[in-house]
Amino acid sequence: MNPEANLAALGLTLPNPPAAAGSYVPTVRTGNLLYCAGTICMIDGKMTHTGQVGKEQTVETGAQSAAICALNTMANIKAAVGSLDRVARIVFVSGFVNAVDGFADSPAVINGASDLFVKVFGEAGKHARAAVAVNGLPKGTTTEIQVVVELKA
Repeated sequence: MNPEANLAALGLTLPNPPAAAGSYVPTVRTGNLLYCAGTICMIDGKMTHTGQVGKEQTVETGAQSAAICALNTMANIKAAVGSLDRVARIVFVSGFVNAVDGFADSPAVINGASDLFVKVFGEAGKHARAAVAVNGLPKGTTTEIQVVVELKA
């Protein structure tokens, strides 16, 4: 399976890796694990989705936002290790959804990221996950994800 060919087959290209927006680095490698900092739905410095699911955004547009977060994460992975072919598996995804009080469909929103990881990495894209609704995220983004990746030796 070639992850970058799979992206192309989906009609997707990786954005430029997003720069850190604070006192942190985009990725940290320890052994064969790569910890990816939270990514939001920003491409080329512009937010693609802002606002809360259940108010300004729908579950469907929230899922689109989460997929863009996954693209940004993959851009950071490639920048860190040179190629998406180095990914042995997506281990864990923490997903955050900017949502109205009482919102209960966070898993459906974060599926936007999870489904894209599976389309790109196949079985290696299947991961453990948390999907949590919150009342605010950086820059008003609709979603944010954090990812742990296992790298091939």
